[in-house]
Amino acid sequence: MKFLDRLALAVFSIIVFVLAVLLCLMMFGWFDTELIISALNYLKGNEIATNVTVGVSVVLILLALKAMFFESYSKEDNSKEGILLENDNGKLVVSRDTLENLTNSVAKTIKGVDSVVSRVMLDKEKHLIIFINLLVKQDAIIKELSSGLQEKVKQTVKDSLGLDVKEVNIKIKNITNEITPKSVKSEKPEKVKKPEENEKSEKDKEVVKSEN
Repeated sequence: MKFLDRLALAVFSIIVFVLAVLLCLMMFGWFDTELIISALNYLKGNEIATNVTVGVSVVLILLALKAMFFESYSKEDNSKEGILLENDNGKLVVSRDTLENLTNSVAKTIKGVDSVVSRVMLDKEKHLIIFINLLVKQDAIIKELSSGLQEKVKQTVKDSLGLDVKEVNIKIKNITNEITPKSVKSEKPEKVKKPEENEKSEKDKEVVKSEN
């Protein structure tokens, strides 16, 4: 929210508060309405007071119109949608969904991870913080998995977007009954002998028999 928006909100809040208090006082008979009438007559009869009142009224009308019909955008608004990157050529907003999907894809490459849900936020100093909720498999070594995931997420975000991640906070929600499948080693196919080799072996057998 920009300064003018905050100012308009504060001014209108004060005006509404004062009017509400005066109305309550008049309804209970604790405030004399003749004081308001005399104050209005004074403002109307005094030229300087009239000019000041008209000027303040015009400013309040303009602030009201701006608040009602014109939305203001700032870097704070952009930060709610994503991360704002700026350079000499222009601006780039990386959405939170993009960062979360990137984090999820990295997490799924880690051995022992069954499912992942991530959330991205910025702290007051605009530092990037990532929260990851994991379901891990039964045979996962959680300490190694966590440290490896933290390092890989930080490095991937740095390489892809040029952003430094301040924290990667991991929460293990549960352990599933699944076990990480072991990689099956492919058996070496038997060497197929060529016809020439078969004939040679048969001749060798015949020679051995004749000698016997």
